[in-house]
Amino acid sequence: MPASSVDTFFACSLMVILVVSAMAATVKVVQPHIDQISEKRRAERSEGLSKYLLQSTGIPIDWGKLEHDIPIAFGLASGARGPYELDPDKVSRLNGENIHSITYTDIMSTLGIEDMSLSIQLRPLFDVSASLASTRSTETEATYTFQLSTTKSGLPLSTWLKCYAVVGAHIGNTSSSTASNGIGFANLSLPNSLHGPALLVAFAKAKASSHLISFTVLSFGHNSDTPQPNKTFVRLSPLNHSLNVSFRQPNLTVSKAYVFTCNYQFNLSEVATGPETIEYIIPKLVDSSPMILTINGDNASTAFAEWTAYPQLPLQIGPDFTDVTTRSQSVTSTHVVNINSVLYEFLTTCQSVMDQNA
Repeated sequence: MPASSVDTFFACSLMVILVVSAMAATVKVVQPHIDQISEKRRAERSEGLSKYLLQSTGIPIDWGKLEHDIPIAFGLASGARGPYELDPDKVSRLNGENIHSITYTDIMSTLGIEDMSLSIQLRPLFDVSASLASTRSTETEATYTFQLSTTKSGLPLSTWLKCYAVVGAHIGNTSSSTASNGIGFANLSLPNSLHGPALLVAFAKAKASSHLISFTVLSFGHNSDTPQPNKTFVRLSPLNHSLNVSFRQPNLTVSKAYVFTCNYQFNLSEVATGPETIEYIIPKLVDSSPMILTINGDNASTAFAEWTAYPQLPLQIGPDFTDVTTRSQSVTSTHVVNINSVLYEFLTTCQSVMDQNA
């Protein structure tokens, strides 16, 4: 090959190498910007979807009260009050424990979303936990001291406390508070003439705002063995101010049903009875508080005391994005919402189907 041809060949090869290298460098420079744009679009889409769920009532507007009906269009807004005011029945139908719940597939189908997975969480704005600290007995009664802890994002929160202890037909109550360290105590006495599973129902109201309320329920044995876990005997489904009690075990007898709020306590009135179901009316209480519904009964050999909340919270529906890989590829939007004058935390987490398959 002539020298000039060799020189030309090497010159052309060098040009190709330089062009390819430049293209590779351009990809390395541009790719982070492409990723940023993609992440921004995912965040905008997630935020837009979250606001739609909170601001739309869905179709029909009262689909939450229609028991077994699936909405034509999905939305959680109450439609009767201010922005981000959610309907307690629509919220309750997101809880899989409710006999009238709608499925994740139903939600995604009504939203018309095929290229994205969605997780919805709804929970109180702060946490309450309770434990039995000590017991003191006399000939006539047992006095239980409970330790309660209130925290927000792991930090202590000072709150007012309202606590009830219920065993059978007896209910005791007391008021207390948690200090600046988030710790408080409640003393409640129960008569020794009674025995069986008992429940501590505790409400905590932030001292900074009467609309910041959380709750917890603790089961304990009063002159008896440790009770069975909640949801062992009955399935409790509140909807449209009615409580459906479905038996999980045969030969159950329900003796008492109650509703508790921060300021009130009432017996529930039975309105219908079936072979393995009972229905109660839930009173419409004018109280800025979640409702805790409790049921006492037995199956001829074992007594039980079980409970649920109305609205039926906390809840989570959809995929779990908590592992490191899926969390890094997902986008979460958080909003503060209002249900019956109580504030809650609403979270939507979205992830594209392409990210899941990557």
